[in-house]
Amino acid sequence: MSEPTPSPPLPPYNVGDKFPVQWNRDDSIHLATIIESEYNSESNEWKFYVHYENFDRRLDEWVPETSVKPDATVSLPSTIDSLHQTQHSDASSDRTMTRQMKKKAALSQPSHHDQLDPATLELEKEHEELTKVKNIQEIQIGQYAMNTWYYSPFPEEIVQGTDKLYICEFCLKYMKKKESLLKHKKKCKYHHPPGDEIYRNDDLSVFEVDGARQKVYCQNLCLLAKLFLDHKTLYYDVDPFLFYIMVSCDSDGCHPVGYFSKEKNSAENYNLACILTLPCHQRKGYGRLLIEFSYELSKMEKKVGTPERPLSDLGRLGYMSYWKFVLINLLQNTQKGITIQELVDMTAIRHEDIVETLQELKLLGKKKSYHAVPHQRKAVDALHQQIRPRNVSIDPEKIYWIPYHERHRSQDSQSV
Repeated sequence: MSEPTPSPPLPPYNVGDKFPVQWNRDDSIHLATIIESEYNSESNEWKFYVHYENFDRRLDEWVPETSVKPDATVSLPSTIDSLHQTQHSDASSDRTMTRQMKKKAALSQPSHHDQLDPATLELEKEHEELTKVKNIQEIQIGQYAMNTWYYSPFPEEIVQGTDKLYICEFCLKYMKKKESLLKHKKKCKYHHPPGDEIYRNDDLSVFEVDGARQKVYCQNLCLLAKLFLDHKTLYYDVDPFLFYIMVSCDSDGCHPVGYFSKEKNSAENYNLACILTLPCHQRKGYGRLLIEFSYELSKMEKKVGTPERPLSDLGRLGYMSYWKFVLINLLQNTQKGITIQELVDMTAIRHEDIVETLQELKLLGKKKSYHAVPHQRKAVDALHQQIRPRNVSIDPEKIYWIPYHERHRSQDSQSV
């Protein structure tokens, strides 16, 4: 008769406790809340899943017991406070903060709970409780291995017993073992997303994939995206959405760099539901290209667009950067005052988004309603000198696309 497995000892710290913890990234000390604990009976060691106070959940991580420092002094880097001051004191300057500084500032943003109504807030807290611990720590897709940021609801049989998933970059099928991926690659029939190529410029292409026609691919895409998007709730009901996958093409195929999705029928005129640039391709300009592409589609639909709310911290930074760039360039080429409606007509950017951006640029005051932008040559010239030129932009002449409703109207008329 086998001996019963001994119970693990009591953990030295409890779930919910707050202690100074040594951050794995740079050994600095931050106050953190213990979210979960786990005991390794072979090494007789505890590890703890912690959330760093005032930092985004994507930095939550497992740490060994030795990283918990009850007697240490917490000293948040002074740069974090100065970053917030800089970001709010001079929102007009894109060069005030380096890219790395912007990223740090975004990571240290407080929760967006204050933007939510009570019912949504309750759902948000429930979501955070259900997804509080990452179930996958790392993925391999193509030649890139990357750490994940958030929980994603992959099937339990897939994530059980592993910290890493292997994903085919062409069909997005996910596997537990590298050997399974190597076998799959030999028989995978895809070399690009399973949809229509609607844009090509040199080695950059965009494919439109219909969620109703390619359910498995789009569901796999959503599960992949959830690893890097905290508030994404669309996983399996992909039928009402179109997905636009941006790829970099070479002789081996079309490699995904990012995507956005949009509803086929949006009552709020959202031109974008979710957007993601894979972490291995971030800070290369793809995020701005995806945003720009969504607005080019809005122009072709003859509609005004705006992204679905709430925006994530990085999402808001990306959109504000794009809106500033577009508006500053337009105003720089204007020799007189211009109305807000004229800017809406030229850009397909929503009136409220234009006003908010111009207020951040200090080209408008804090009133809620505006009709026109006064001519401010010196201020606009100074702002124009601060923005970074773009090496790549979307060429509207190379978009081959018919809006979804026009396609279906045409099909309906042919079937009559």
